Amino acid sequence: QVQLVESGGGLVQPGESLRLSCAASGFTFSTTPMSWYRQAPGKERELVATISSGGSITNYADSVKGRFTISRDNAKNTEYLQMNSLKPEDTAVYYCKGRGIEYWGKGTLVTVSS
Repeated sequence: QVQLVESGGGLVQPGESLRLSCAASGFTFSTTPMSWYRQAPGKERELVATISSGGSITNYADSVKGRFTISRDNAKNTEYLQMNSLKPEDTAVYYCKGRGIEYWGKGTLVTVSS
């Protein structure tokens, strides 16, 4: 069955960095475009970044452009989100998602606070 396991979240101070990982199984990862979403307390889930199946095409929400980098390793069935210059407004639960895959993992909590 499909599994998406996010990890790498934690508590950091503003300006610091984190790298999130998403381990995928149960579907053909290498041919599936992937995304990262986030949901802040009291807000709706929003799209953060997307990456094509081969990794050559990426897109970002304006709020994270220039600070976050999405990537993937198809040999490891893993997607990543490098987050730099973190801000308090980046605080949220982060989820990975495969296009056309109707499954959400448990997410990983990122808290940015001084």
